[in-house]
Amino acid sequence: MKIGDIISAIEEQAPLWLQESWDNAGLQVGDPVCEATGALLCVDVTEAIVDEAVARGVNLIVSHHPLLFKGLKRITCASATERIVIKAIKHGITIYSAHTNIDSAARVGVSWATGRLAGLVNMRVLVPQEGGLMKLAVFVPVDYRDKVSEALWAAGAGQMGNYDRCAYMVDGTGTYRPLDGASPAIGTVGRSHNEPETRVEVVFPAALCGGVVRAMLAAHPYEEPAFDLLKLENKVDAGLGVIGELEVPLPGKDYLESVKQSLGIGALPYAGDASRLVRKVALCGGAGAEFIPAAIAAGADVYMCGDLKYHDFTTYGDSILLANIGHYESEQCTKGIFYEIIRKKFPNFAAYYAEQEKNPISFL
Repeated sequence: MKIGDIISAIEEQAPLWLQESWDNAGLQVGDPVCEATGALLCVDVTEAIVDEAVARGVNLIVSHHPLLFKGLKRITCASATERIVIKAIKHGITIYSAHTNIDSAARVGVSWATGRLAGLVNMRVLVPQEGGLMKLAVFVPVDYRDKVSEALWAAGAGQMGNYDRCAYMVDGTGTYRPLDGASPAIGTVGRSHNEPETRVEVVFPAALCGGVVRAMLAAHPYEEPAFDLLKLENKVDAGLGVIGELEVPLPGKDYLESVKQSLGIGALPYAGDASRLVRKVALCGGAGAEFIPAAIAAGADVYMCGDLKYHDFTTYGDSILLANIGHYESEQCTKGIFYEIIRKKFPNFAAYYAEQEKNPISFL
């Protein structure tokens, strides 16, 4: 098994096109064509994590937070990041990070996993990605319909929620006359031709547009295929944060106490009316203070994320119950997400939770 096989399994669930524009998810260090000896799963890559990978004899580290956010102008031993890169390369260890792409992955993402730990049911995305979809409509000779459709699906088109290989097809007649210099796959130069064709329509993420069009052109028999590209206003079935419900409503203080226990939170700052009955809960793993207005607009009784500031509490505390559940605490579930993805696809592959992983923040 190649390291790239493990990476592909993760990106099937959390494709890189889902990441935010400022992010640097993906391969950080190493060679994906190497044979994989095992994976160490963590939130942050530290020197201690790399040492643990060496001691375990595994050559892949999968982290949530990217090791590299900014470019390195030199690789010495002047910083922890540089030392980690040097040590990883020296020991043949590949480092891969799934960050905001796994945050935004529908149903398997970070907020979904944290939401389940927090007792939520009937969850949906709190802030869906917008403007991320396109549609391709192409006219294909009937005998080539399946070949072109398979190529489009292989390129990532036709994925809609829990369904794949989605397309709309309708039969009709295409008419054309090849002119001098043409090399028609079907028809004769200088003669008008009517050809039974199928209009094939597929939806796909805009980030995949180039690959989808190239796949269609490679599979299509015509030298001049007729096709349309449309930018859609539909929202992608993915995004940041979730909103869900409690099966049994609880007073705010009781609910926050249960969240504190289930997430292992050392101290839980909150603001707002903790006596209010909590039915609907919104949350975002990691940072997410900017989504407070979205939680209020969605009718949430409480909003929780990992990085609330003083002025977030003072600005919105009268409108909604707010709780700072900690950045690490709200994202520690990523190790479990990686583990389930890997073991589901490769049940005999050795994947370990990093024993050297710890919350960098301590509480008195």
